[in-house]
Amino acid sequence: MCGIVGYLGQREVTPVILDGLSKLEYRGYDSAGIAVVDSGTIKVRKKVGRLAELEKVIASHPVYGNMGIGHTRWATHGKP
Repeated sequence: MCGIVGYLGQREVTPVILDGLSKLEYRGYDSAGIAVVDSGTIKVRKKVGRLAELEKVIASHPVYGNMGIGHTRWATHGKP
């Protein structure tokens, strides 16, 4: 199943979104992504596989902001 987590507030958004996505892992998925508004630009990070793979991408290519959305996806049609 897919899951979506969003946040808008004063805190740094990336840890909040990743924490929310981790709570949805039990639902099953094959890919995950995050989009963050960073200085007026939407920055996207996504990865096939478990949430830990997305966390590695974010660790090497961080995104910063206080507004964003994250998702987990189960590819029922097409590649993840």
